[in-house]
Amino acid sequence: MSNVPLTFASGLYDRMVALATGAVQVEGVDLEFVNIDSPREIFDRMSATQEFDASEYSSSEFVSRYCAGKCPFVAIPVFPSRAFRHGFIVVNRKFIKSPKDLEGKRIGLPMYTMTASIFIKGLLQDEYGVDLSTIEWVEGQINGGEAHGDPSTMPLVRPVHISKNTTGKSLSTLLEDGEIHATIGTGLPNALGRNPDIQRLFPDFRDRERDYFERTGIFPIMHLVAIRRDVYERNPFIAASLDKALNASKQVALQKMRAVVSLRYMLPWMNCDIEENDRLFKGDPFPYGLEANRKTLETLVRYLHEQHLIAAPVSIDDLFVPLP
Repeated sequence: MSNVPLTFASGLYDRMVALATGAVQVEGVDLEFVNIDSPREIFDRMSATQEFDASEYSSSEFVSRYCAGKCPFVAIPVFPSRAFRHGFIVVNRKFIKSPKDLEGKRIGLPMYTMTASIFIKGLLQDEYGVDLSTIEWVEGQINGGEAHGDPSTMPLVRPVHISKNTTGKSLSTLLEDGEIHATIGTGLPNALGRNPDIQRLFPDFRDRERDYFERTGIFPIMHLVAIRRDVYERNPFIAASLDKALNASKQVALQKMRAVVSLRYMLPWMNCDIEENDRLFKGDPFPYGLEANRKTLETLVRYLHEQHLIAAPVSIDDLFVPLP
């Protein structure tokens, strides 16, 4: 029996390298690894035309589509991208001194529905009591005057005060000018480090993120792995084969990272970070699988409901296809 051809689009993260090079094979599959370093491009192409057989995919977009009954994908519990987000809240200090000062203000972000902004908004609400309903959200590129990609996302289930940045200026420039008062998202404004008024809300973000994880067990998940539903239904074994291969590829990356005779990455204190990984994350900062990520995923679903992306919470067990 011949292998099934499969295109898989993802960034070339360290945990993907062995898969991309063929050092790890996907059982029963002839894999074409499509390296695209812009997640937004992957999501837009996957959402609009289901261009790839499988890909990394926005966690919030997948759950929103699933709950709307308009999801042409299935998912496996592999999470190629995750990031703490305390350090991605940047403010104009003329207006914002503390988290509660964000209430009633205008905050720029690439997309209200992007996973990073979902976690940041939830963090501000849960940890600092910020009333999100008082805020106007201004969508646009952090460092450009255009829209952020060409998304085809699900409509919100309830109205939210969202406006588009139509000024032709970047959100970074609007932040300097005081036309918005903060930015959140996956990037940082160019004004940070250049304009003394533009600062992170939490300059001690690494300490706060460490404390947040130790208290909550949450390491925010940005992306999961989606497979086109028609591809999966023709060959259901693909889900388990891809899951197994992605786990194996990550293990290769973890092993190579620990080969510290010669530093694999240009991080002079990487050995210290590895020791911290061992203490905080038990040696695996990017765990895959449902149970290891249940708290984080349930928090994401709650945030999606509270921020009006989905009408009601959904069980995370229903979001992923069964695996042996």
